[in-house]
Amino acid sequence: MGLEVPPEETNRCVRGCCRSAAIPLHLPPASFSLVSPIARGSESTVYEARLGGKRVAAKKPVLATSEDLDKFHYQLQLLCELDHPGLAKLIAAHASPPNYLMFFDFFEPPNLADKIHVEEWSPSVQQVVAIASDLAKALQYLHILGVVHRDIKPANILLDKDLHPHLADFGLAMFQKDIKCVSVENWKSSGKPTGGFHKRNMVGTLIYMAPEILRKDIHTEKSDVYSFAVSINELLTGVVPYTDLRAEAQAHTVLEMTYTEQQLTAAVVSQGLRPALALPKSGVPPTLLSLIQRCWDRDPEKRPSFENIIDELNIIQKHLVSSACLPPSPVSKSQSGNIEAHHYQEALNWFNQGELFVKRSEKSYLTENLWSGSSNQSSEYHPTLSWGSFATCGRRETMEDTHFMLPNVSEEKDVFAFGIFDGHRGSAAAEFSVRAVPGFLKQFGRDTRFVLNTKHRKCFAMLKFRSEFWHYAAQPMPLQKHL
Repeated sequence: MGLEVPPEETNRCVRGCCRSAAIPLHLPPASFSLVSPIARGSESTVYEARLGGKRVAAKKPVLATSEDLDKFHYQLQLLCELDHPGLAKLIAAHASPPNYLMFFDFFEPPNLADKIHVEEWSPSVQQVVAIASDLAKALQYLHILGVVHRDIKPANILLDKDLHPHLADFGLAMFQKDIKCVSVENWKSSGKPTGGFHKRNMVGTLIYMAPEILRKDIHTEKSDVYSFAVSINELLTGVVPYTDLRAEAQAHTVLEMTYTEQQLTAAVVSQGLRPALALPKSGVPPTLLSLIQRCWDRDPEKRPSFENIIDELNIIQKHLVSSACLPPSPVSKSQSGNIEAHHYQEALNWFNQGELFVKRSEKSYLTENLWSGSSNQSSEYHPTLSWGSFATCGRRETMEDTHFMLPNVSEEKDVFAFGIFDGHRGSAAAEFSVRAVPGFLKQFGRDTRFVLNTKHRKCFAMLKFRSEFWHYAAQPMPLQKHL
């Protein structure tokens, strides 16, 4: 970059509290320029910038009070001590008025949150484990230095061109020794109201916050472990925690409609509520799911350290490489033209599964015991079934549901079957129904009438008989195992 680093004795901030032998803390005004804002927050704005002719990211804090200025210097002291490939690297700072700035290596958008929820990236299990392992190593490094990040989430994880993660945004990070010094008891003894303590220490992003923080305890390394687990599970499932949606803006709208902050806090703390865990049938190893569950355990003492997490992830990685038990993942091109593996798919051919299901049901007691009014007809029935998707507008803006339509059931001109599959596996359910529903229906006579319900996606089928609608609820429903 052509930037000279003064001797450490003179390379200090304006207060003299921050020093570095490798990072320049005073910059000539002509050496840098701010190009355009990348992101804005309540406490800072991040800009694309130029520093010594190099493209960088510049963070400009909002310094409205003396406390804000204290935070800037604290963060600068902390960042000057960090040097790890899994962390967004501080390369320079301007630590004197009027322009207080921090300069970091530049990473092309998107961050991990936007990669998941805007680009709808579905990484393979191997990619998830690799990202989790790199992130765990960066967090282990922080914890060895006694630093707690306190705001781990996909939005604070930057990705390089090889999809290696780099943890960023140390605005809430603190040394553990400083957190422990600010206990409720010490705060009370200073004569300050406890509300100020909770405002200062109950920080982070709600849906990633550990239950002990929501109980207003202080952050520890194990609080970072909890946030790490929620983030990795989000990477596996592709949905925003505590919702069933991929699109972040829509998901947070639905989340706010479902829970107040107090309700979500109570559910996490008292009821043990956690985000929906990735499903084993998606190809995620049970060992990885077990690790996530232990990392978000209610009891911080039962959560593993990042040293143990790294060891377990290494074993999982070796198993994935050696076993080669996962089927090839379909690929597609992203907007940037890069080939991406879309792994989070059912490892089943649902079209064939539907046909197999019909063959099994024909040999079972299903038609005799579960349904009334069924009949064995010798005439061959050849139904025509169509399926597709349509968009609906509502409180969640635009959604797409997959449906099927079966006209002229049992060759009756006014008998129809229609179903809508709403959920993450809508297309798989429709593929299944293409083969399963016609064969399933032709086993029954004209009196068949039913409604099917599944746990994870709402599915209903309705038959119309001569302008009348009849419903029959079947419990239990073996079909649920396949939809």
